[in-house]
Amino acid sequence: MKISFYILSESKAQDFLGFICQLTQTALNKSTQSLLILIEKEDELLSTLDEALWSQDAVSFIPHQRLLAADVDGADTGNTAINSINNQPLAPVLLSSYMPADFKGIVLNTTIHPVNRFMAATNNAQPTRVLELIKPDPNSVQEGRHKYKSYQQLGYELTHFNV
Repeated sequence: MKISFYILSESKAQDFLGFICQLTQTALNKSTQSLLILIEKEDELLSTLDEALWSQDAVSFIPHQRLLAADVDGADTGNTAINSINNQPLAPVLLSSYMPADFKGIVLNTTIHPVNRFMAATNNAQPTRVLELIKPDPNSVQEGRHKYKSYQQLGYELTHFNV
């Protein structure tokens, strides 16, 4: 698996949502694969990113779908719970706090955890590429170092870009 770290400048970090939208559009333009944006457990970023993707620029939007995990008992939490991407057609961009079963595409990871933490042995998810965002603050840099070491130990191909 190829892992790309994007080390954000102060100005890119200040427009974090804009950068995510820009990177999402670039990934969609360069690939036919689905893109999953991993977000911490249904946090504020989910709602603001959902809104930002619908209004990326004045004449376009990035089609996407929010996936919410079902609770422990299997009951729906408000939106349709998706256990496998093969169950129904999905938008090219998915927003979720979990990795759907059988997912085989690009992951843009906004969480503090390495992506392999979201890949349960039973769900057959096999991302082809991971995009990691590192903000210029001490916590994000430390989390990025932890992710880098984790991916390095797994033998993944690592690259980084200063943006």
